[in-house]
Amino acid sequence: MKTGKNKLMSARQAVAKYVRDGDTLIIGNYTISIAFGLVNEVARQKKRGLTLCSQSGHLCDEILTAAGCVERLVTAYVMSAGSREGEYPVSRGLKKGELQVEDYTNFQYNARLVAGMHGLSFMQVLEGVLHTDIFRRRSFMRENKFKVITCPFTGKDTVLVPALNPDVCIIHVQRADKFGNAQYWGAMGSVQAAALASRRIIVSCEEIVEHDVIAASPHFTIIPYFRVDAVVEMPWGAHPSQVVGYYNSDKTGLAVLSMGLMNEDGGKAVLDEWVYGCPDHNAYMKHYVSIMGMDGLNVLRARPYYSTPANYGAAFTSVWDEEGKERTMGVSLDELEQIMKEKEVLYEEALYTQ
Repeated sequence: MKTGKNKLMSARQAVAKYVRDGDTLIIGNYTISIAFGLVNEVARQKKRGLTLCSQSGHLCDEILTAAGCVERLVTAYVMSAGSREGEYPVSRGLKKGELQVEDYTNFQYNARLVAGMHGLSFMQVLEGVLHTDIFRRRSFMRENKFKVITCPFTGKDTVLVPALNPDVCIIHVQRADKFGNAQYWGAMGSVQAAALASRRIIVSCEEIVEHDVIAASPHFTIIPYFRVDAVVEMPWGAHPSQVVGYYNSDKTGLAVLSMGLMNEDGGKAVLDEWVYGCPDHNAYMKHYVSIMGMDGLNVLRARPYYSTPANYGAAFTSVWDEEGKERTMGVSLDELEQIMKEKEVLYEEALYTQ
């Protein structure tokens, strides 16, 4: 479905309008298609006091922490690859007492988002967590990290986690239309739940397509237009992570960021070169090409591997034929209402005539 409102804007406009200091910000993607372009824009605009929710614990967590954007982190995993000394920004922030972290398992993190997506206030999780430090050790959520109740059916202890409803989600997908219908394929994880549980959603995408393309493959639409606040066309917007059907993860690019972030001086250099030194994502990609060359970028491009098309054809698309007759009874709407009145089954005529 589409709407007349065009939600296309630049990353700078979208982040300036919809990401606010003190927000709970969630990075919607899980392990792949990570919205690095939008993450860099949040850092570039120096948003402050954020509670960051990130299931993957990828380098984007480290970038936002190094940029001074994050005060609290909710996560199931923090990568900090290659640093035994704990010198990555997240570890450094914890040591200095500048960052608070609340740790969940992947299942519990997802449960919080599923509850938030469906408008529930909590979700049950497996009781095995009672015997772990994840349950015992608590940070800023304190007693609200978990609750234990007595199950009304079994009488057993039942562990609950609270719903998670972030203020804003930033998410990267393969394609979208200008109205906000966002299509994604690949490992789902918490991707859709992270978006739909949030109050505001910024979508970046590899390409903007016509609405007819969206309508032809409705099963790929994970976020409908009426939930999306802004759409940003951003080719290579997940670089250096991968996007299924578009490009592989860039191990060289990841290594450059990872090695740089391993200490405070290197982290500052990474931000100065790859974030603050690039006014937008296009400048970031031009800088990458100036170092690695187009061959270094092109080698990442995905080779085509198409799925078999699905047939969505039907004999007709409406119960009413071209003459306005109901197809099974052969009567018009007025005639149908008259029949229903005579049968005394039409009680609220306004419901049918509006």
